[in-house]
Amino acid sequence: MALHIVLVEPEIPANTGNIARTCAATGIHLHLVRPLGFRTDDRTLKRAGLDYWYAVHIEYHDSFQEVEEKYKGSRFFLATTKAKKRYTDFQFQDGDFFVFGKETKGLSPEILQSHPETLMRMPMTDKVRSLNLSNSAAIIVYEALRQLDFPGMG
Repeated sequence: MALHIVLVEPEIPANTGNIARTCAATGIHLHLVRPLGFRTDDRTLKRAGLDYWYAVHIEYHDSFQEVEEKYKGSRFFLATTKAKKRYTDFQFQDGDFFVFGKETKGLSPEILQSHPETLMRMPMTDKVRSLNLSNSAAIIVYEALRQLDFPGMG
């Protein structure tokens, strides 16, 4: 079983570290798309992931298109506040990819246009623009894991 989180140009090391820790706890694969807004030896990144980095299956890519090409035929679900459908409107399956953009701008229009049928959002009030990136990733992957009956987890 392998679900995937793709972070496209993440900017804040603590968010990426928190997501890496979620990946370690769930067996989800992490994909980081360059350029990154930090160095991978950043103290904040390592502290947020604590000592779980050894348990994270991580891949680095130079573009989102590189991820799509390598995993051709996979399903990509894109998190965006611009989506009409909620993340709970989808039936997830083994092998799905959950794609998140940079903290300050989200995903580019080009990436969003490449998968219009799988854009998803999280319901929220109009008091904030968006949720924190690491919280958003955790919410969505745990919904996918719930739908799959938490495979390999106790």
